[in-house]
Amino acid sequence: MQRYDAIIIGTGQAGPALAVRLAETGKRVALIERGAFGGTCVNTGCTPTKTMVASAHAAHLARRAADYGVVLQGPVGVDMRRVKARKDAVVAQSSEGLEAWLRGTAGLDLIQGHARFTAADTVVVGERQLTAPWIMLNVGGRPAVPAIPGLDAVPYLTSSSILDLDTLPEHLLVLGGSYVGLEFAQMFRRFGARVTVVEAGPRLVQREDPEISAAIADFLAAEGVEIVVGAGDLSVAATPDGLRLRHGPGAVEATHLLVAVGRRPNTDDLGLDRAGVALDRRGYVTVDDALRTNVPGIWALGDCNGRGAFTHTAYDDYEILAANLLDGAGRSLRDRVMAYALFTEPPLGRVGMTEAEARASSRKVLVGQRPMTRVARAREKGETAGLMKIIVDGDTEEILGAAILGPGGDEAIHTVIGLMNARAPYGVLRRMMPIHPTVAELLPTLLADLPAPSRRADTALDETIEESFPASDPPSHTPESRIGRPSR
Repeated sequence: MQRYDAIIIGTGQAGPALAVRLAETGKRVALIERGAFGGTCVNTGCTPTKTMVASAHAAHLARRAADYGVVLQGPVGVDMRRVKARKDAVVAQSSEGLEAWLRGTAGLDLIQGHARFTAADTVVVGERQLTAPWIMLNVGGRPAVPAIPGLDAVPYLTSSSILDLDTLPEHLLVLGGSYVGLEFAQMFRRFGARVTVVEAGPRLVQREDPEISAAIADFLAAEGVEIVVGAGDLSVAATPDGLRLRHGPGAVEATHLLVAVGRRPNTDDLGLDRAGVALDRRGYVTVDDALRTNVPGIWALGDCNGRGAFTHTAYDDYEILAANLLDGAGRSLRDRVMAYALFTEPPLGRVGMTEAEARASSRKVLVGQRPMTRVARAREKGETAGLMKIIVDGDTEEILGAAILGPGGDEAIHTVIGLMNARAPYGVLRRMMPIHPTVAELLPTLLADLPAPSRRADTALDETIEESFPASDPPSHTPESRIGRPSR
């Protein structure tokens, strides 16, 4: 039996940072990984897909060269072997760098193998037995495969296995019209494949407001992506050239099928029942707002806890747990402002509530909205698809949420994320002086049609200035204690 102060299972975004932080405090830590170092993000998620999105963007921009007055000779081609090689090199750099960092950390044992619980404080990896008073789960998730008649009889791709393709599909059928599926749909269309998206729901990305879904469908269709929604009664059968997906009275034939209908947690082969760890009906580890499971001394972080399905939420889980365990903080998941992005082009940056969610909460809802055609930077770049909207509580003046679908939307949304984290009233954003020409400069304009904000915005600005430049300690470059106070 090998004894540790902490055992961490999984090297996704939360596990390595937590392992190193604990080891740096003098604790003996075991970090266990059964697959590739870095988890989903590094190996089958963010890193490889965004690398391939960049290649697809280059091909798309080259085809549009004439729109910008640039003349290219001959048709634009894509070498999928080189696309894959570039992706593999970027992934290897990240994974190998992570492994080197972990192996070089004193007090940290990096163990490769499949960990299974034998008791609440004990796991086995092969023939090794390890025990610790603290055990953290960071085991991530994997693509979900639905029970569709005939699916098991045809070759199909998932968001992981499609990354291994080094040839271009003639016709890629994407089953699932949400975030992962749409990213691959646009990517492979830009590589040159014919692409059809089949979605069971009435519209794409149903989590978003209808006008966001419609705008996404519009720009994908403009690039030649075929879209089928409301597809029910699905079944799959092989054909001489690939497969046929039936949906009600209709059917789509394709050479390749990508199944992108969601993910499931990697919790079904860890022996969690032997530890007494509770799971919800979907297989996610049940945790409280401090990431504690029902078993004292066991925590769950990242995708496996069902409290966020993103790299950034996993890393935030690490920061919350580390602060609580090592710094005596009282951080909670309840304090988190949820934000995410859809990495199509243009991308969608999202934070907080949708308009539908806000109205369902019985608040007095105010909405500001503008098309991306109103943004000078978008017109200058020739990328005017999309829109921007912001949702505000008319009584409290709290910013409830925002969506930016347009060039740089995944970056510009951080302005709103910051203000929401600061609990600033919308008047602070309304009076902001943004840089021109940027996408974010339209954010104050979104609020122009809303009622004039109260003096709460002035108070919030005053408090920020007072904290930054107290009267007893003015900035060295000016005798004034309130340099930069905005005009009323």
